[in-house]
Amino acid sequence: MDYIGIRRLEIYAYHGCLPEENELGQKFYVTADLYPAAGSFAESDLLEDSVNYDEVCRNIRKWMTEKRFRLIETCASYLAENILMHYPALGRVRVEVEKPQVPVPYPVKTVLACADRSWHRVYIGLGSNLGDRKEYLEKAIWHLNHTASVKMRKLSSVYETEAYGYTDQPAFLNACAALDTWLSPEEFLNLLHQIEASLGRVRNMHWGPRTIDLDILFYDREIIDTENLHIPHIDMANRLFVLTPLAEIAPFYRHPVSQITVDEMLQKLQKSIKDQK
Repeated sequence: MDYIGIRRLEIYAYHGCLPEENELGQKFYVTADLYPAAGSFAESDLLEDSVNYDEVCRNIRKWMTEKRFRLIETCASYLAENILMHYPALGRVRVEVEKPQVPVPYPVKTVLACADRSWHRVYIGLGSNLGDRKEYLEKAIWHLNHTASVKMRKLSSVYETEAYGYTDQPAFLNACAALDTWLSPEEFLNLLHQIEASLGRVRNMHWGPRTIDLDILFYDREIIDTENLHIPHIDMANRLFVLTPLAEIAPFYRHPVSQITVDEMLQKLQKSIKDQK
């Protein structure tokens, strides 16, 4: 894959666990590999379609000198996320923060920490059937829009549907969203659970009523089956309230297991429901 490489940008900064490191500072080197979000930086030969590495170097230097971290691994992690967030043309960033004057009594030339961050496309389902359902959906979307590690890309219309599974409960309002995130699947699931908890979600009944329900439907082309996480969503092919809004924003997205598109899944389910009547 094409990328732009910045090698060992020298910066005097104030990171470390020792008091003198925070007060006196020392020399650091930053190496960064910048990967395009799609295609290649070289396709148009225009600076506006690429990344201005002079500007990136200036911003790395400014960020490194203004921030202070005890650990260079924390510094590298936040620096990678900061670069990825501020340059829309980037799809992936790999950063190394090198500390050549490491305070250890060994003949070590340098110590470095590496952080690798990429944008991942995630599709989620949203649902609510308690209280002000529309407001709960809006609040969940607000939280996602105000999370630095998440970018909202598409949002479906809102659909009212009957409850699924346990049907003796109020009707739901449902929607789907396409997001980009640099969080791992597990980290993203934790984020969704935090948002649910902040909006009063109580998990005391399977398929029971809820103020807000946030489910991961797809995460890139990943197939994950663990005790706490199932991607793609294991029952989405049978859920009209998922496939209808999802087909609105991603009709041609192909299920990584069945290899059937969302639109094809929706048509198949609609036909099955019609045949049962």
